[in-house]
Amino acid sequence: MIYLLDLQNKLDGIRDLLLEKLSHPYLLEHVKSPYIDDDKILLLISLLDQYGVKQEQIENYTVTAMLLQIALDTHEHVQNSQSGEEDDSHKNRQLTVLAGIYFSGLYYKLLAETDDIEMIKQLAAGVKEINEHKISVYQKEAEAIDKLMHSVKLIESTLLGKIADHFHAAEWHDLTANWLFVKRLIAEEKKFLQSGKSLVFDVLKKIALPKVDQSSTELSNEQQKYLLSICTRYIEFSLTMIDTALNRLPGMNSLLADRLKLIAGQHQSMSKKFAEEG
Repeated sequence: MIYLLDLQNKLDGIRDLLLEKLSHPYLLEHVKSPYIDDDKILLLISLLDQYGVKQEQIENYTVTAMLLQIALDTHEHVQNSQSGEEDDSHKNRQLTVLAGIYFSGLYYKLLAETDDIEMIKQLAAGVKEINEHKISVYQKEAEAIDKLMHSVKLIESTLLGKIADHFHAAEWHDLTANWLFVKRLIAEEKKFLQSGKSLVFDVLKKIALPKVDQSSTELSNEQQKYLLSICTRYIEFSLTMIDTALNRLPGMNSLLADRLKLIAGQHQSMSKKFAEEG
């Protein structure tokens, strides 16, 4: 119990550090507050804690990686300019770009304060990989479902995977990659079921249903089921890979185990709901 409380305190402390660094009065007034993924923080501090990293370094590695992730995510939310758009929309887009640059600047400032050159190289390589795969997904370049899903997995997990590789933690790399991949696919399922559209399902539709009008959100019940069944297959395979990784990891903390059960439960609940409504 003491260990779990200590782990929760570390998570809360790092979240507070991030919020403090991300607090810019003008940006917060005009730009949506950046999303902080507690699961990524939990995975990072659990990995680093298990490898005996000192608390100061845990904070530095985790805050650095999360700032970089938030900067990448912020740039992803920049909307394309539209002819005749109002000044407020133009201003919001410019501020979102500036917010991403500001968060990147915070990341580079932290890097300048560390002497871990190898980690800097790993994270820099990670940013390059993520951007390459984002371009592939956004441009709908994937010609095969496996290639699409591989890109989605790397977009979600590469930064944490680079930190795991830095510590030669193969099991943590596998756990992290599959965990974050499942989370992303569940989020895409929710968007698709609610609106008929999502980034991943739009690309999946192009690959799996090439004869369907790609500009339309209207799909038959059978077509929706088909796309969801593909997504479900990848989710369930990744859940088995998570179990395999967990079995190779000694003394997994219950915070991670409970969170994983919750995520798996979300998938099962959504699958059941769609089956009943379908």
